[in-house]
This record gives sequence, C-alpha cells and structure tokens, in this order.
Amino acid sequence: MSARFLLDTNIVVFALRGPTEALRSNLRDHADHLAVSAVTVSELHYGIERSAARVDNRRAVTEFLSLVTVLPLDAEAAEHAGEIRAALADLGQPIGGYDVLIAGHARSRGLTVVTNNRREFDRVPGLLVADWTLGR
Repeated sequence: MSARFLLDTNIVVFALRGPTEALRSNLRDHADHLAVSAVTVSELHYGIERSAARVDNRRAVTEFLSLVTVLPLDAEAAEHAGEIRAALADLGQPIGGYDVLIAGHARSRGLTVVTNNRREFDRVPGLLVADWTLGR
C-alpha cells in the first residue's frame, strides 16, 4: 500500500462520528492509499482522554487506525513545517500548530491533505488539498 492521501484529524473524527455518503465513498475508493500523520494520532488520543466515553472512543480510533498507514513525523516533514510556518507568518496568515505540522508532513511526501478545513490548508504554498465531505 502506498499512501497518496493524508487524512487531517477533522476528517478522521468526521468519519468516526458518521460520515457523509461522499466521505464514505471516497474512503472506500481510496482505502489502499490512506495515511494519517503521527500528529493526528496525538490529537485523536488527546480527544479520547478528554472524552466521557474513553473506552468506546479508544476502540473506534484503534480500529480506524488499523485500516490506514500511520506515518512517523521525520526531519524532512519538520523542515517543511518550519518553512510553511515562516512563510505564512510573513504573510500575516498563520495556521494552527498541529495544522502546520500536518501540512509539512503532507507536502514533504507529495501527499494530498484530505480535510474539511480548507480555510487553513489552502493558504499553504505547494500543498495539495481535497475536501471529501463535499464529493470527489
């Protein structure tokens, strides 16, 4: 399996809570090419720890993560994240810390970020972005 798409945390949460037919269809059609960043795993586990339904949420997250590739954050991804953060700060348009790490991770590997938070990710130079909640 070779990853082509990096799922943003909000897409994973959306998928776990009850995805739209468009998202469900895209996840199914691209099942062999899906990945998440280790950054997303951290965010998901933070959400688990803060939730009232820890056992159920942990089970759902563990099951979902077993279906995708989890990519470790490496030095190249960190370098891209630093470049992105600086470029957006220079424009006066910074994005959130986790989003910049996910963007750097995706850009460093030539992956498309799948998100329904285009407002943040569309600002990143050289980043491929898709919103599967709306269709293809």
